Amino acid sequence: MDKKKTVGIIGLGMIGNTMAVLTTMHGYETICYVRSPQKLPQYKKSFDDCYTSLEEKGLITAEQAGICRTYIKYVFSYEEMSRCQVIFEAVAEDLDQKKACLKELERCCPEIEFIGSCSSSILPELLASAADKYQDRLIVTHPFYPVHMIPYFELCGCSKTAGGILEKAADFLTGLDRKPVILKKPNPGFIGNYLQFALWAAALKLVEDGVCDPQDIDTCLNYSFCPRYTSIGIFEHFDMGGYPLNKATCDVVFPALPRYDQAPPVIRQKASDPEAWGARSPKKQGFYDWNQVDMKAYQERVNAPYWKFAACDYPTEPCK
Repeated sequence: MDKKKTVGIIGLGMIGNTMAVLTTMHGYETICYVRSPQKLPQYKKSFDDCYTSLEEKGLITAEQAGICRTYIKYVFSYEEMSRCQVIFEAVAEDLDQKKACLKELERCCPEIEFIGSCSSSILPELLASAADKYQDRLIVTHPFYPVHMIPYFELCGCSKTAGGILEKAADFLTGLDRKPVILKKPNPGFIGNYLQFALWAAALKLVEDGVCDPQDIDTCLNYSFCPRYTSIGIFEHFDMGGYPLNKATCDVVFPALPRYDQAPPVIRQKASDPEAWGARSPKKQGFYDWNQVDMKAYQERVNAPYWKFAACDYPTEPCK
């Protein structure tokens, strides 16, 4: 890896902040643009908390964490990002905000090799249309949260993407111990969300049809086929099972799968009622009642499969 590259991050929400953990833990000087100075203490705390968690899990020493923290710098103007060669854009999922960000990067940053948008739904052709100078090196680099723990990235370009840009981004992410894949063409939801929401649609249909309760579906996922897919893939699995049985099952199940053209009624109903928005709603109600849930223990369960991916060769010298 060329550790002389300087990484820029714009948008310090959950994705941007954990992206900064990922790049600093691999020894890259990382410049983070802060649009709202009053939020800087919050951003710093979130960043520090990630390293504290790595320490608590025994993945890093306090001394190593201290060295990693020297690789981050917070700035309040785009001009201070002028020497960044790699940019990750993680602003809100709003094309106008992304367009404003891109205009500033084109104005202030002359050495950019690629801009990776962490968009989870805006397709790259639309993103590229919002750029001028850098539309040939603006691609989607969609991760999952938390970025420093979940190694998967999906990369996608468009007709305006210059040759070699996707491969350059994939090489960079591979050097960060990530597992990038390059899509051959854009797709709504890319790969990860397309698959996740296909399962979500089927789960919602079972509940709507009165087949079972939400808790029954979660029990099925926890204790049947989902754990299998943490060590093998779905194509590996069905190859091993053979296709006569697969065809017979497809013929029965596929006609019954849901064909929603928008969010189903149960989701539209919950979305229209702020008190039913889930664990973070005022009454902490969704499909589950979250009032008596130990949220720290819940977060431990969320993170449990991913800690092993947060280990790396941490830098041994502070950032110069």
